[in-house]
Amino acid sequence: MLTSVLYHAYGLAGYDYIRTEYCGNTINFHVRPRKKLIRCPACLGRSVILRGSSIRRLRGLPLGIKSTWLHVHVPRIQCLQCGSVRRVSLKIASPRCSYTHAFARYVVSLAQAMTLIDVARLLGIGWDLVKSIFKQYLHHHYSSPSLAGLEYIAIDEKYIGRKHGFITLVIDLGSARVVYVGAGKQAEALDGFWKRLGRRKSSIKAVAADMSPAYRSAVLEHLPSAALVFDRFHVVKLMNERLTDIRRELYHELTSQHDKSILKGTRWMLLKNPQSIGEQTSDHERLELALQANRPLAVAYYMKEDLRQIWQQTDKVTATVFLDDWINRAQASAIKGLKKMAKTLEKHREGILNWYDHPISTGPLEGINNKIDTLKRQAYGYRDMEFFELRIKALHNSKYALTG
Repeated sequence: MLTSVLYHAYGLAGYDYIRTEYCGNTINFHVRPRKKLIRCPACLGRSVILRGSSIRRLRGLPLGIKSTWLHVHVPRIQCLQCGSVRRVSLKIASPRCSYTHAFARYVVSLAQAMTLIDVARLLGIGWDLVKSIFKQYLHHHYSSPSLAGLEYIAIDEKYIGRKHGFITLVIDLGSARVVYVGAGKQAEALDGFWKRLGRRKSSIKAVAADMSPAYRSAVLEHLPSAALVFDRFHVVKLMNERLTDIRRELYHELTSQHDKSILKGTRWMLLKNPQSIGEQTSDHERLELALQANRPLAVAYYMKEDLRQIWQQTDKVTATVFLDDWINRAQASAIKGLKKMAKTLEKHREGILNWYDHPISTGPLEGINNKIDTLKRQAYGYRDMEFFELRIKALHNSKYALTG
């Protein structure tokens, strides 16, 4: 029965069971390879002479709460074909590793659902060993994500802390995979991606990005045939920033404390979607009062709401007319913030309207960013940036969630 357990649970096909030793919470299995597994590791020849043996100690899968060790009696052989004298290779473990392949797979499956420190405590091993096993797995599977079939991508930056600053992320919008992570948020952060993309550049149909000059210039230079789509959420966010600036300037220009009190505390009301503010609430009354008392603010507020309609037109031609009209009205308003926004939209007009040809956005990156924040909270930060980047590239297969 024990031989059957070793075969099915530990994958020890072709090994003979010798004995078992019990020591506290540890179980030690002694095994040795059968004759059919004994061959020269250099030339794979079977004409060999035994020259003694040594014991290789490997950590195996735990049995309940007890850890297990495999004491493999490894023959030392002399090959009659090539003349080399070596120990027999073991398929159940990599050279110079203190654990079996089955144990490594178990660690990886736990690490995908738990924090590394929790895995270490559960298995009674060091945190550094868990990280080493998991990093090796990630490097093998995710160090160079496949770029085959890449058609629609999104580019955005992510701030990950004072030590590492910003990183640039590129995701495949078709599969939601992170296919590239670069250091910084300048055009140079994408150099590695363009190099890897190589001849596949012509397969990219469209790129979703914010209105960053760095990303814009990089995409236009390296993907001249792809359509650049400026993300609608970043456009709306920029308009919200302009509205906030207008409100702040108006507040500082007011001399009456009564007028200031009307405007004070209305920032978030101005930025909210009108549907989220009930008509019978005090917030709605305060917002209406502020808009009635400040005409420039009212104009900017309703222009902000109109801007959202650009992406709700029936077609690109209608959207073009709508955008041009919005820009003309903003320029004619004589409001500094609106004129500045109109200038920005005019400069990025083509990229905004490209949405009607390729309705994509960087929206999926928000989900990736949330998972990255979860990774950081679980690990209390990362000192090994290579390991962090590998975990980011594997996020689409992550199974964990931060609870509490």
